Amino acid sequence: MPYKEPKIEKMYFTIGEVSKMFDVKTSLIRFWEKEFDIIKPFKNKKGNRMFTPADVDNFHLIFYLVKEKGMTLKGAQKKLEDNKEGTVNNFEVIKKLQEIRGVLLELKENMEKDAE
Repeated sequence: MPYKEPKIEKMYFTIGEVSKMFDVKTSLIRFWEKEFDIIKPFKNKKGNRMFTPADVDNFHLIFYLVKEKGMTLKGAQKKLEDNKEGTVNNFEVIKKLQEIRGVLLELKENMEKDAE
């Protein structure tokens, strides 16, 4: 049986890493942290914010609502307060469909290359 490399997942992300993930400035990350109570980063002894994967998922949800759907901050806050689970489920479905679309586009490109 071949050796399988274990998948290593990070426990914490720095604010710089999170800002690179979403291609936004760190000031926006700090601002959203203040505006949305679902984001609660751990702060180390130096005061640096350390975000958990759950915080990153919450950022992804907020980014989707505000940047992709065009909602206001107040609208996004209200949507998360009123129906967070439904919003999360809807977001997960959209994320899966985008992944499937990416795989299908990759297959299409490979098939076109093979046909040449």
